[in-house]
Amino acid sequence: MLQTQTFEAWITPLLIGGLILFMGFIIWDLAKKSQAGRFGTIMLFVVLGAGMMGYIFKVVITWLMESGGI
Repeated sequence: MLQTQTFEAWITPLLIGGLILFMGFIIWDLAKKSQAGRFGTIMLFVVLGAGMMGYIFKVVITWLMESGGI
């Protein structure tokens, strides 16, 4: 039997990664349906993807601090 902590340690990154991929698909679909063009698509990914990148940076920085890298 898996312990709850082990299950959470494995499933949380997988589900958050899936959510990030799904949000990327939503941004792509929004750009396509609004006919944003190349520059508009880039801006949508930059602006709407900034929150996702902030979360990814937080996870990486936390991991580096806990492992003694920083």
